[in-house]
Amino acid sequence: MTANDSRGLSRRTLVKAALAIGGTSALAACQEAERAPDDGTADPPEYPRGVSDPSTLPARQHAWDDYLVTSVHGTVTQSQHQLLLGLSYDGSTPPTDGDRTQVEDALRVLERAFQWGSGLDTSGSVNNGLLFMLGYAPRYLDRVGIDVEGLQTPETILEELGEDPALAADFDALLLLDSDYASILLAAEQALFGESEELNGVEVDARLTDVFSVVERRTGVLGKGRPAQELDHEAIPEDAPLSMGFRAGFDNSLPPEDVATFSEGAFADGTTLVVSRIRTALDDWYEQPHEQRRKEMYCPAHTDEAVGETGEALGNHSGITEENVERMDELAEEHGIVGHAQKVASARDEDFRTRILRRSEGVATDDVEGSTFNFSSVQTDTRRFVEVRRAMDVDQYDHDVPDDRHGIVDYLGTLSRSTYLVPSRADRALPSER
Repeated sequence: MTANDSRGLSRRTLVKAALAIGGTSALAACQEAERAPDDGTADPPEYPRGVSDPSTLPARQHAWDDYLVTSVHGTVTQSQHQLLLGLSYDGSTPPTDGDRTQVEDALRVLERAFQWGSGLDTSGSVNNGLLFMLGYAPRYLDRVGIDVEGLQTPETILEELGEDPALAADFDALLLLDSDYASILLAAEQALFGESEELNGVEVDARLTDVFSVVERRTGVLGKGRPAQELDHEAIPEDAPLSMGFRAGFDNSLPPEDVATFSEGAFADGTTLVVSRIRTALDDWYEQPHEQRRKEMYCPAHTDEAVGETGEALGNHSGITEENVERMDELAEEHGIVGHAQKVASARDEDFRTRILRRSEGVATDDVEGSTFNFSSVQTDTRRFVEVRRAMDVDQYDHDVPDDRHGIVDYLGTLSRSTYLVPSRADRALPSER
């Protein structure tokens, strides 16, 4: 490792720690670490400003795809840093006009301060803006008299998946923030819940305090080489974007946003959000030879030449086809393995299109006890998520294949699940019975 590499690794370690810790001091340290090395860099760093007219922003809170950077393969790339804030609602029931105004004004501070993602310039290599969405849990919606078709409680999802209902997160709402710069996420958090008076040169004239309080912070990181840097596990490939060593998020596994959007009804342009916290048994996973891991992650019909070390040879397509699904029994008997991507593809629609859209997936940097990742998806009905997750289970198939060779499900353990209504931007400030 060169001196420059060492300094780069030290900066990344500092940024990870700062985001996980949070607070004013962590923000200052993170801003220093993320400053460009030239003398002209502002202190604190400056980023592209947002807009004063909210009508110029997309109607959907979850409209991210057109504002995310695209990879060399032409696929939408998730940002490197995520911050998930589990919130408790402290306002009136039902919410007052003053409560709603406070929430809306606070969120507009973020939109004035930072551009929406990459600002439609996805040709660059960095998302130097901010994407976020505010979702409301069933426990909040019950309090204000809202019933949303297609939104299950997290307890129901856990029960349907054979998991412990006690693993349901006890949040009233969740704010999911996304950027390639951790300092942007920390600055936004301080503006909403801290004492910052300015955000990227914009006056902070409203906060979420008095309406919401933060009960849990979750942070995550994603990107080529990041898991190997963040986790103390020598078996993780140096270039892998995820802790299990292979790429995900191909064009054919990421549906258009319309698939995950309510087209009509009281919450048109909204969606549902499922957020999970998952523990990964990396020691057991990496005890297997690379060939077996490759087949378990994708499909036993995938060759090393087609996949490469970490999936880089696949380009913009996972290589999973309808034939792979139709021949699952035959391939399982031939190879003694069933692939994860092969199994979840069996839950696609009649056009062989995925029905859930990932919105964050990254190594949890606030967890020091092992390998954990945050996973979130949007969909029109949380039952679509359940169907995809059930497709991973061993007992859904009549294959004479050992559990530990049946995709990746045997290496995953659920720590938490939660569900939310994500209204349109127009309805995001404390929706109530209508």
